[in-house]
Amino acid sequence: MRIALLGYGKMGKVIEQIALQRGHEISARIDISNRTDLLTVNPENTDVVIEFSSPESAYGNLKFCMEFGLPTVSGTTGWLQHKSEIEKLCKENKGAFFYASNYSIGVNLFFELNKSLAKLMSPYTEEYKVSTNEIHHTEKRDSPSGTAITLAQGIIENLSNKIKWVNNQIAADNEVAIWSSREGKVPGTHEVKYISEVDQIEIKHIAHSRNGFALGAVIAAEWIQGKTGIFGMNDMLGF
Repeated sequence: MRIALLGYGKMGKVIEQIALQRGHEISARIDISNRTDLLTVNPENTDVVIEFSSPESAYGNLKFCMEFGLPTVSGTTGWLQHKSEIEKLCKENKGAFFYASNYSIGVNLFFELNKSLAKLMSPYTEEYKVSTNEIHHTEKRDSPSGTAITLAQGIIENLSNKIKWVNNQIAADNEVAIWSSREGKVPGTHEVKYISEVDQIEIKHIAHSRNGFALGAVIAAEWIQGKTGIFGMNDMLGF
């Protein structure tokens, strides 16, 4: 495949390495320093776009891709208030849009484990108080992480007494607390805890490098070829 990379920071460079190892070609490398080069990307020279840019750039990047019929895999977080607009454009142009807050296979298994645990805990919301925490490197600009939000939403969907999440503040009885930290060069750690007076249940995912996220994004780009519609990791993994 010919892949255009929108966002060429640390993640973009790891995606490039894995894409080349898997026999693909990089048709463009677009970052803030050469943003106008995005206008040269089109279906004649690019089969799929992988977009890992910034919260400020993502909406404009994705709008361009949907309007020009470029199949796109996105992993940028912090812009999701515009996601419905991008999905509408995708449908109008019969395009293909694949979004995930996290492309790690392990994290997506963790998402399913989180939902299953929340279902099991639902009868015991009086006894057990739930909270989540996430730790990322200091260069990560959005807080909480998209992965932390996905975990919180999975809890809310399966615990009858929860209606929303809050970040870095004491949660009310109907809220899920997400505690976010930024330190060192941590690729990403996420925990979900259920605490009672007598015991504690925890599940945790620790990323050791960016490679798992990058590999998942390239696999998604391969998987989306020839498809139209809106997709996520559950579609690709068959959950």
